[in-house]
Amino acid sequence: MSLLGTCGLRLVCLFFEITGLDQFVAVSYGAQQKVANAIEKTVVTYGNEERDHLAEGMTPKKITISEDETFHPEPCLVGIEPVSNFIILEKYTPDRTAEQWTSSLIEALKGLPVEVIQSTSDEGKGILHHVKEDLGAHHSPDVFHVQHELVKATSVALASKKEKAEKEVEEARKELEQRKAEQEAYCNSKAGRGRPPNFDKRIEEAQARESEAVKFLDIAQVHQESAKEAIHGISNDYHPYNLETGAPKSAEEVCLALEKHFAAIEKVALGANLPERCIKKIEKAKRVMSAMIGTIAFFFLTIKAKAASLLLSEDLTWIVSHNMIPGIYLRIASAKAKNAAERKKLKDRSEELLVPLLARDGPLSGLEERDRLLIWHVAEECARIFQRSSSCVEGRNGQLALRHHSLHKLRDQKLAALTTVHNYYVKRSDGTTAAERFFGKQPRDLFEYILDRVDLPGRPAKKRAQTQSQDYLLRSAA
Repeated sequence: MSLLGTCGLRLVCLFFEITGLDQFVAVSYGAQQKVANAIEKTVVTYGNEERDHLAEGMTPKKITISEDETFHPEPCLVGIEPVSNFIILEKYTPDRTAEQWTSSLIEALKGLPVEVIQSTSDEGKGILHHVKEDLGAHHSPDVFHVQHELVKATSVALASKKEKAEKEVEEARKELEQRKAEQEAYCNSKAGRGRPPNFDKRIEEAQARESEAVKFLDIAQVHQESAKEAIHGISNDYHPYNLETGAPKSAEEVCLALEKHFAAIEKVALGANLPERCIKKIEKAKRVMSAMIGTIAFFFLTIKAKAASLLLSEDLTWIVSHNMIPGIYLRIASAKAKNAAERKKLKDRSEELLVPLLARDGPLSGLEERDRLLIWHVAEECARIFQRSSSCVEGRNGQLALRHHSLHKLRDQKLAALTTVHNYYVKRSDGTTAAERFFGKQPRDLFEYILDRVDLPGRPAKKRAQTQSQDYLLRSAA
């Protein structure tokens, strides 16, 4: 209850009291604290033992790692393998320099037959140096950070201009109504001496001001919608495959699409006369575009080498590269789509690509079952190489932040226990743990391990009889 959830020991004690279990076990805070500490130590021991056990005989693999840091307030470095969601690194460190990242990750990977070929993260200088120089791996930028920078550059500024334009329209319309009301009042009143005011001219000028204000409001709305559409377009086009057809997209195609969206944002910034700070944020985001294009190129070079390692015929190699891998990629993308209609659309397109391959008379029918499974496994690995988000780490950092907020400090043992529970106990809807997906083998049951090694709390002390309260003031008054 305290490791899997966010329940404190006092609530655990209350649970025992409410359920009546306090008749069988001690429920004082001290007694439960001893048990909680014993459980934490046992969980950490289990994690260390199981990691070494599962690493034995593990098939060597090349992996991507998503990295980021959080603060409590000391830095906590977090690294997760995004395909399995297995936490490889979760550790408090004195700083977040490249040297600290590299030494911590090397220590975390010790004994594991894995090679880090790619890292997905933000553009922090320490992480970039750690990935590119120390690990010699490819760095894939997080598209969310690119979009977030663009949103910061345009959202508030454009919304402010739109709000200002709306106020001007409202004021212009009020002025027009006032001029019309003045004309009507004059016409309904007894005419005085002198020439009457030129109401038609006043109304015409007010209408001109209203038209001008509406024009500026329309422009502000167009700017806002154009910026939103371009920012969304960056996410939609930053894929190695066309989401409509499943056809592979070259780095040049993706580059042209991204340049088009950045050009649209720059046009909006120029037309809306955004301040210099906004322009700098747009330029900062645009600088990441070259790394995004590099990730597309890295993806296709990597899957080409993996497909070649299967030693298939030219026709089968083409089918794997142009049907199987795109089909699996679209299936993965469908699970992340924003709405049901989009999910169904991607899933249907995925099935159009994959179903013919799995048919009895399909192109793979002449192969043995073992070979078909191997090809499918490699194709799935290839489809998952493209990683453009470190959301798994962001989510984990959010969980740790909630833990830290309630406890004010996470001890090293507590953090290690939470890491172990995440890796070896929490299951997805398919019933697998992160460790099972990462190692390819099922770990021992953590709960059974704890039951075998942690003693239950002692029986509660006999409750003392409650003495009757004495109201001495009333008795003395009597």
